Amino acid sequence: MTQRRARRAAAAVPRPVVPTSAWLPTAPCSPQVCVASARSLADVPRAVLRIGALLVTLLVGVALLPVFGVVPASRRDTLIRGWSRAVVRASGVRVRITGAAPPTGGLLLVANHISWLDIPLLAAVRPARMLAKAEIRQWPVAGGLTALSGALFIERDRLRALPHTVARIAETLRSGAAVVAFPEGSTWCGRAQGHFRRAVFQAALDAGVAVQPVRLHYRFEGGPASTAAAFVGEDSLLSSLWRVVTARRLVAEVEVRPQIPAGAHPDRRALARAAQPVPTGGELAWAHAALAAEQLRVPRGLEVPQRG
Repeated sequence: MTQRRARRAAAAVPRPVVPTSAWLPTAPCSPQVCVASARSLADVPRAVLRIGALLVTLLVGVALLPVFGVVPASRRDTLIRGWSRAVVRASGVRVRITGAAPPTGGLLLVANHISWLDIPLLAAVRPARMLAKAEIRQWPVAGGLTALSGALFIERDRLRALPHTVARIAETLRSGAAVVAFPEGSTWCGRAQGHFRRAVFQAALDAGVAVQPVRLHYRFEGGPASTAAAFVGEDSLLSSLWRVVTARRLVAEVEVRPQIPAGAHPDRRALARAAQPVPTGGELAWAHAALAAEQLRVPRGLEVPQRG
């Protein structure tokens, strides 16, 4: 499929809610055309148990917040990593992490963005202050926990605020803390991904710290890649949560790639390109958009394995 043909086909893609600012990045992904649907009612009992386990795990995290403030940093980070893995596991998702990030020092962790699960997955790699859009603050339970974790909330629809945001990130990095960012600026379903935006990498350059690229991937155990965990377009958090807890044998793979040392690249453009988990030419993104436009999905028998 040529890029021109893909662009024509992509014109029919149902678009997500239009952003308030034209410069904000968007993805061609939509829950209607490229996200696996929830399973049958037969899976409701398992899903209810998983939701209960998830709520209990979140409440344990809230109860531990005072402890996090008094224990030594190394012990605190161990607790946060363990709790973050428990959050994902309580949702019914198995976690597999390869590689490791440095445990201390200023560090910018960057990853492709697919799901709300990405947040605890990256915390399981290295506890850090997350760069989050301001809307997350309004999410039930998770929004409060995100705020208490020290997240750096940003207003994505205010271009004038960008220099101040970069300065805040750089200051945090200079203090020796780690910061997590999703440079695509939008979630993708996992079949393709967007380009890494360059602004956040300027903060790493200004602070003189290393960049830690991480690749996130969701698939079924022994099977193909899955979009069940995706949180895209106009999807609601509850709908995405329900798909996750009704999925069987879903695996989250976290690949901690080689660290990019401070000063290894001369500018933010080169740094963003080096941190990109997978080379993504425009052809790949447009081909995915065309696939969505034609509503060509993986056959249901492959997308959701029938064995439990």
